[in-house]
Amino acid sequence: MIDVTKVKSLREKTGAGVNECCKALDESKGNLVKAESWLKARGIEKAAKKEGRETRQGIVESYIHHQGKIGVLVELNCETDFVARTDDFRKLAHELAMQISAMDPKNVDELLKQEYIRDPQMTVSDLVKQTIAKIGENIQVTRFSRIALGE
Repeated sequence: MIDVTKVKSLREKTGAGVNECCKALDESKGNLVKAESWLKARGIEKAAKKEGRETRQGIVESYIHHQGKIGVLVELNCETDFVARTDDFRKLAHELAMQISAMDPKNVDELLKQEYIRDPQMTVSDLVKQTIAKIGENIQVTRFSRIALGE
């Protein structure tokens, strides 16, 4: 029998569904660390399956940093307008804008290869793939622009 508190803890940490958390805990024989790794690997698999799907909806997120000295616009696309309005999608767009502000990548490929500023154990690409697995749609960073005062 799977411990409900472990399921709850795993859900809070990963955002995965109850069934996925139960499967992960079952596969890892109740080990939370192994279950989290199992979910991450599974999320990457799910993201890979969705890669070719068309992304025509999305949002443009803005971020102003450092008392108005740096500004970022990032276009993030998904498959449906419904997903574009979700908190998870909007949070990803905001995190990407902050990443661009802090790390000044030159293009989307460079951005996706960077270490994520909040967790150096993962890349920005990993962050996007986690969100794809969580919401179930393909997500693409289409373009961005970063402006810094005096540059």
